[in-house]
Amino acid sequence: MTILDVAERLAQTRGYNGFSYADIAAHLGVTKASLHYHFPSKADLGCALIERYQAGFSAALEVINSQSAKPMRKLHQYVGLYDSVLRNDRMCLCGMLAAEYETLPAPMQDRLKVFFDINERWLTALLQDGRRSRSFSFKESAKGRARLLLAAFEGAMLVARSYGDSSRFQSAATQLLKNLIGG
Repeated sequence: MTILDVAERLAQTRGYNGFSYADIAAHLGVTKASLHYHFPSKADLGCALIERYQAGFSAALEVINSQSAKPMRKLHQYVGLYDSVLRNDRMCLCGMLAAEYETLPAPMQDRLKVFFDINERWLTALLQDGRRSRSFSFKESAKGRARLLLAAFEGAMLVARSYGDSSRFQSAATQLLKNLIGG
C-alpha cells in the first residue's frame, strides 16, 4: 500500500481532520519524517489525494462514455461509481472533504471545486444529450438538473452512511433517475 492509498482510505472514512501523519506512518510501518519527505505538509498530501481521485474519477467517466451511447445507461453507471465507494464502507473522497471545506487549506478548496465542476459539466452534457434524444424530460436547465443530481448523490451517500445502509443511497438514486423520465 502507498502513502496515498492509506491517506485516501483514512480521509474517506474519518475525514481530512480525522487522521494525521502518525496514523499513516503507523499503518505503513514508517517514520513520520519519511512521509514529510514525499509530502512536506498535510496540505500537499491533501492536494495530491484530490488530484489522484479526480484523475481516477475522470477516467471512469471516460469509460462510461465509451461503453454506451444511451444516456440513462450512462447515468446508471455514474450512480454505480458512488454506490461502489459506499459499499466499500467509504465516502466519495471529495464529498467527505467538502463537509470539512472551511477547515481545509485554500489549495485543497480550489481542487475540490474543480472536482465538482468536472462532474457538473459531465452531467450537464449527459442531460443535454438525454433531452435531445428524448430519453430525459425535465423543466429546468440541464445545468440546474446536473447540480441537483450531484448534490443529491453526495447527500444521499452521507445519509446512507449515517444509517450504515447503502440501500438508502440506491433508493434515493433510483427515484432521482425515475424523475428524469417523467419530467
